[in-house]
Amino acid sequence: MTDNTRPCCPHCNQPMKKWKVPPDSTWNEEWHWVCFNDECPYYVRGWEWMVEKYNHRSSYRHRLNPSNGTCGPLPVWSPEAHKDYIIDDEDDDRK
Repeated sequence: MTDNTRPCCPHCNQPMKKWKVPPDSTWNEEWHWVCFNDECPYYVRGWEWMVEKYNHRSSYRHRLNPSNGTCGPLPVWSPEAHKDYIIDDEDDDRK
């Protein structure tokens, strides 16, 4: 995978966004790809699953590490969580 190839989320097929990894993270990369589609089934189902399994009101978004191609959840505590770390715009075709 190249940095310039914008992937689509495997759960909703929407283009993912570059998300700046917070400075206190254990990830070594500067950014990851994250699905910020609020209608993504992975994200939507996550709210119910987290309440059922952990009695915690939270969810997760699909995340892709551009360095090694691994995927995983990005935990979120609200629909707006982590959106302040988006570093691109989905309409920008250059990314």
